[in-house]
Amino acid sequence: MHDSENAPPRGAGANTRLAHAGNKPLNYHGFVNPPVVHASTVLYPDIATMKSHSQKYRYGLWGTPTTDALEEALTELENAAGTILLPSGLAAVSVPLLAFLSAGDHCLIVDSVYGPTRRFADTVLKRMGVAVEYFHPRQAPDLAGLMRPQTKVVFLEAPGSNTFEMLDVAAAASIARAGGALSMIDNTWATPLLFRPLDQGVDLSIHALTKYPGGHSDVMLGSVSANARTYARLRETQMVLGVNASPDDTYLVLRGLRTMGVRLARHADTALNLATWLDGHPQVAKVLHPALPSFEGHELWKRQMSGASGLFSFVLRGSEAEAAAFLDALSIFGLGYSWGGFESLAILVDLSDRVLATAPSGGPVIRLQIGLEDLADLRADLEKGFLAAK
Repeated sequence: MHDSENAPPRGAGANTRLAHAGNKPLNYHGFVNPPVVHASTVLYPDIATMKSHSQKYRYGLWGTPTTDALEEALTELENAAGTILLPSGLAAVSVPLLAFLSAGDHCLIVDSVYGPTRRFADTVLKRMGVAVEYFHPRQAPDLAGLMRPQTKVVFLEAPGSNTFEMLDVAAAASIARAGGALSMIDNTWATPLLFRPLDQGVDLSIHALTKYPGGHSDVMLGSVSANARTYARLRETQMVLGVNASPDDTYLVLRGLRTMGVRLARHADTALNLATWLDGHPQVAKVLHPALPSFEGHELWKRQMSGASGLFSFVLRGSEAEAAAFLDALSIFGLGYSWGGFESLAILVDLSDRVLATAPSGGPVIRLQIGLEDLADLRADLEKGFLAAK
């Protein structure tokens, strides 16, 4: 008899786990994919069941078989106690911060954090009476000097947004815990396949599922996977705020998750090829890619993560006007935000909000999202950009 859980065996490879995590076909008449359940009202068989809250599904906001399937898959991949789903990556940042911070608390945030995370901290958190302080990613092993009795959250991101600074995640998490604070990390770049923060002592792992798990630039979704000491409060805060994910978006991400491993390998391989080529290009001052031996945080990346994804940046030798000419000349690379989809993208990075991990010298920073196109075509497109920049 086949197990209705259809769970992958212990120690199974990444793609096997992705194909089967959270999957229970025999619970749904053998259909391979879970149903897309649209729900608000859920009926009870009697008043006693209604009063006791003993029924598995009570109301659409509290979850459905669709949201359960993705939450369970991510919980397994992250080695977590539980996962919540939220309607965007930014919501996945803001909800845990709201869950664990109160007026009078102190929050430490790495300075290379995602820009909208900084905006949330500098507006909503400060209005709440939370003291927000930034630190350089290189300061992670020395965070003890920045901790206060009021420090309740240490917020990490590795690699850093747009410039890919590495930080010592395990050291930062250990210092946070010793000081009575929680640690949380935006783990979107690495995905759970390349890095599992909870195994390094981090309390909460945050993802913009919009990116590699969705993989097709057609969905907005976020997740937070938590350890045992934080999961209950995280889930309670989500329900009090009344935010959950739609079943259709959840289904799209669950479907994308099944192929994320093979897509991510292609993204990574093409990106590293292009980064290596750019590293020797005369119009490039510096390539910001953790998997390059020339990158400052390379050894730390190699020690902590099992691979790289398809997002990196480079510093163009030249002016902002030349960077604009470079970008405008591209035809395969689209000019657009986000990343993790099948198509390649490029943007001119704005680092004006940094206070410590400031912009690298040498020229403007251009971020590349490497999609699933052929390497030769992407390289030829970038050559058109360099020609225009001259």
